[in-house]
Amino acid sequence: MPNILALTSSVAGDASVSSLLVDYAVRQLVEFHSGGAVTRRDLGQDPIPHLTPETVAGVRAVANTAPELTARRLSDKLIGEVFAADVIVIGAPMYNFSIPTGLRAWFDHVIRPRITFAYGEAGVQGLVTGKRAIVIQSRGGLYTEGPLASLDFQEPYLRLLLGFIGISDVAFVQAERISLGPDAREAAINQAKSTIAVVAAQPLSDDV
Repeated sequence: MPNILALTSSVAGDASVSSLLVDYAVRQLVEFHSGGAVTRRDLGQDPIPHLTPETVAGVRAVANTAPELTARRLSDKLIGEVFAADVIVIGAPMYNFSIPTGLRAWFDHVIRPRITFAYGEAGVQGLVTGKRAIVIQSRGGLYTEGPLASLDFQEPYLRLLLGFIGISDVAFVQAERISLGPDAREAAINQAKSTIAVVAAQPLSDDV
């Protein structure tokens, strides 16, 4: 029975394609792997505070002041959810060719020196190991190929951030061209669901 951390980051509410697909992925994981404990965070509707000059030391240095200690406690909680998870499902709509600021704020609290990564003689070492991530990306246009492919700063960035903390087993699922009308949107959702079903069915380390 895997522990699942489900993150959504869209600010579109019920109209969000990425959030819809995260819910679908969670249902598929629970079905394929005999249940599962699910922790959910909606970073779009209940955003993580952005780091400020008053709080940044709580994550990047030594926490002393009340705002820094508050940031440290939040960082500890978010990191604890990551370490407790076997699978992390991330809904990441493309905003301005990259990720929503709410998702970036989550990473800012989770990527923490000596806790989720460390510097050693061989360079950076990610400390979050043994996890699988499923990243669901919704996009208004087509970015996996064609003339807009060079503008995709979303997938490379997410792959880098996850790899930096040690998560290299990452499946990316795209729902593209969703802004080109209802038929294109429905086709993108159905195609993404088919891909998610295949990814979710893959064995996990704790499967019998």
